[in-house]
Amino acid sequence: MHLSSQRFYVLFAGFFSQLLCLGIARFAYTPLLPIMQQQTLLNDATGGYLAAVNYAGYMSGALLAATVSSLQIKDTLYRLGLVLALLSTLGMALSENLYLWAFWRFVAGLSSAGSMLLASALILHWLVRNGQRAELGLHFAGLGLGIALSAILVEVMLVLDLAWRTQWLYLAVFSLALMLPAWRWLPKPAIAQVTSQTAPEIVKPLSPKLFYLLLASYFCAGYGYVISATFIVTIVERMPGLAGSGNLSFIVLGLAGAPAVLLWDLLARRTGYLKAILLALLLQLISILLPLWFNNVFAVLLSAALFGATFIGVVSLVLTMAGRLYPGKPAMLMGKMTLAYGSAQVLAPALTGYLAARSGNYDIGLYLAAAFVGLGALLIAATAYGRSAIQFDRLS
Repeated sequence: MHLSSQRFYVLFAGFFSQLLCLGIARFAYTPLLPIMQQQTLLNDATGGYLAAVNYAGYMSGALLAATVSSLQIKDTLYRLGLVLALLSTLGMALSENLYLWAFWRFVAGLSSAGSMLLASALILHWLVRNGQRAELGLHFAGLGLGIALSAILVEVMLVLDLAWRTQWLYLAVFSLALMLPAWRWLPKPAIAQVTSQTAPEIVKPLSPKLFYLLLASYFCAGYGYVISATFIVTIVERMPGLAGSGNLSFIVLGLAGAPAVLLWDLLARRTGYLKAILLALLLQLISILLPLWFNNVFAVLLSAALFGATFIGVVSLVLTMAGRLYPGKPAMLMGKMTLAYGSAQVLAPALTGYLAARSGNYDIGLYLAAAFVGLGALLIAATAYGRSAIQFDRLS
């Protein structure tokens, strides 16, 4: 097979792994949360706790990814993650026990780290080794389409008046179809050193000071991201006059993210990665504030579109940047960055669910999320300024 054709198969393997591990196993919980709250024992607080457990699983997977150096082990764990994504989706349908649900949400989070980090590292390794451009836009487009796909499937099943348990069962069947290309199209890794002929543009790693600034910024981005990603459907459903629009907002969020992630790649080539991330965070800040300031369908859908286009862009740009900083071991920086991102995702849903249960709405949680994203933008600006003061390259 010609390299350019094989490149698309490799990227589409990652694309389908995103559809499965993130779109279904991880994010189907968001559009299903309102109906589960209606038909089961879940409330705002316990719904937030389950989301926190999910992100704890993701963070555990990130820690594992950061410590594994063998490409063969990464490949094995990636494929195990595909199986766990399927099992965790099925497991949600097989009980109505909060502790079992917490276990399966943890497993789903663990599997999503495989698609997000291990697949990214394996794909970057293949691209670099074969002299291809080291970009992950197409891979991460699966995240946006996966979010939209899960919301569309749930919406269709709601129209059919299917119960929450039946919806999880159908999603598990669909997950099996997504698992096949994700498994088959990613080649087993070949052991090879990055050479001057295959390596991308050499980029000097960040200084320790700038690296910690970047970590802190990504923590803030993780806090801001997880509130909308977890609660957007429930938030919209409870807004006056907007009942029934929650899943639509989640569909718009996902559909906006799929093409946008490719555009962020193009922008980063022109401006540098840090400046592109800064712009994405500023737009994400606006997206969080819009539904707080304007109570109408247009504002909500614009917020969802901006949020979907920016949070996926931030993740894609940061993980691609990790591959450029450490082309030989991209999972090293990916894992550390994701631990920062993931630790915020454990804290934020539980705190937001608790505040919503006490206050009766999500306003305080959204303002906190906006504040964290604003702080993250300031830290990224400081990182970009410090980088430019030291040296000019396409990272800044």
